[in-house]
Amino acid sequence: MEPLTLPPIDYGALLPMLILFGAACAGILVEIVVPRQARNVVQLSLSLLAVVASLTAVVLARETRTVTIGGAVAVDGPTLFLQGAILVLGGVSLLLIGERTIERGGAFVAQAAVTVGSEKDAKQANSPGATEVYPLSTFALGGMLLFVAANDLLTMFIALEVFSLPLYLLCALARRRRLLSQEAALKYFLLGSYASAFFLFGVAFIYGFSGGIQLSVVHEAVANPQRSEVLLYVGLAMVAIGLLFKAALAPFHVWTPDVYQGAPTPITAFMAACTKVAAFGALLRVLYVAFEGVRWNFQPVLGVIAILTMFVGAILAVTQTDMKRLLAYSSIANAGYLLVGVLALNEAGLSSTMFYLVAYGFSVLAAFAIISLVRDADGEATHLSRWAGIGRKSPLLAGVFTFILLAFAGIPLTSGFTSKFAVFGAAVEGGQTWLVIFGVISSMLLAFPYLRVVVLMWLSEPGETTPTVSIPGYLTSAALALGVIVTVALGVVPAPLIDLTREASQFVR
Repeated sequence: MEPLTLPPIDYGALLPMLILFGAACAGILVEIVVPRQARNVVQLSLSLLAVVASLTAVVLARETRTVTIGGAVAVDGPTLFLQGAILVLGGVSLLLIGERTIERGGAFVAQAAVTVGSEKDAKQANSPGATEVYPLSTFALGGMLLFVAANDLLTMFIALEVFSLPLYLLCALARRRRLLSQEAALKYFLLGSYASAFFLFGVAFIYGFSGGIQLSVVHEAVANPQRSEVLLYVGLAMVAIGLLFKAALAPFHVWTPDVYQGAPTPITAFMAACTKVAAFGALLRVLYVAFEGVRWNFQPVLGVIAILTMFVGAILAVTQTDMKRLLAYSSIANAGYLLVGVLALNEAGLSSTMFYLVAYGFSVLAAFAIISLVRDADGEATHLSRWAGIGRKSPLLAGVFTFILLAFAGIPLTSGFTSKFAVFGAAVEGGQTWLVIFGVISSMLLAFPYLRVVVLMWLSEPGETTPTVSIPGYLTSAALALGVIVTVALGVVPAPLIDLTREASQFVR
């Protein structure tokens, strides 16, 4: 009997993921060993150090183009670029998660298992926030790195669960409005479970069609079908449902407003920036590597989904009265614009989508950093009416938020304009002009809710209930400054990042 030979493993290519998973496990041990008073500093330092080390490993591996672990993981240009983007945005998100000076104890509850409104709950009101959020966030980041690198559908499913399960927990840990937070987490968990089930069923159908789950095997089977193509189309539809859910594309977007509103604001920012990069990274790999041979079949269907997403996000954003829900619908509309870039199905579409993900990620982190500063006695004041006249009370904050909103609206000399121009240009080049026309119309509609907030802040009289603006701590200040600087830089001098995305726009099979 011949000895079993295991596939070769390139540990250098896997190092960014191994560092984060190792740090997350170490973070669990910190919870056991380190005294409660010192845990926050130790956990934050460990998480940030892990992110920096992982990013360094990504940079050192920038020339790597390989498929390892028996074809389960592909490390190529898009993998490394998206992993770098997730790590940078994740590092900025950790700064927001680590903020403990704006609110006593931070944004997170001390013990999530305590019944809301009970005597124990009242006693923990001023206790330090839970530090378990750091290993959970690090596990989520590690899962996202694996998700964009997965080269077979089963590995992609495992990565999906690795980064989704910590997010379900993190959404339930808000210090204020705890019932709303727990409801949001439950909705996210239930709907996410259904989406994961669809994904797994889709993998089974595709395995039945192709006889394998590696993306290269699926690609060959699509080029030379040996079995019924019904299996292929049903499988592709089900896998797409799982990915479209994570990317918050209509009609699989319904979880987004409730979860964005109920989750702790740092976690909302984390999901808005990093989860979007991971979801679109996986969607790009699946469509470009495995199913390119049936592009004429899925392009019209996904094109309709892109149009539906853009208009659902733009129209429903107009009706919102809560700032976090408004940004949730804005995020849905932006997912539609990203899908337009994906559907170009050319090199320009790939590079422009990656550029858009980075540009949007920094802008949305800055937006949620600002929301975390506008507070009253009950915590964050997110109702739009409470922001009336805030430009008179804090012109600097209102000015920065105005700039971020104008970037979302796609005003020139901001990253929002550059990124929209890039994805629309790639779509025209790829023969998807019809999507661009709808994209421009929806962009005009989406500008209205942004401008309404700007008018509310500057031209309305401040009332007696207008909340105060907290002085940001060092961590929030750093996150906000980075978000604003990158939003300006990518609007004025986008060429370096565009060149980087072009160099990184070649998948390996």
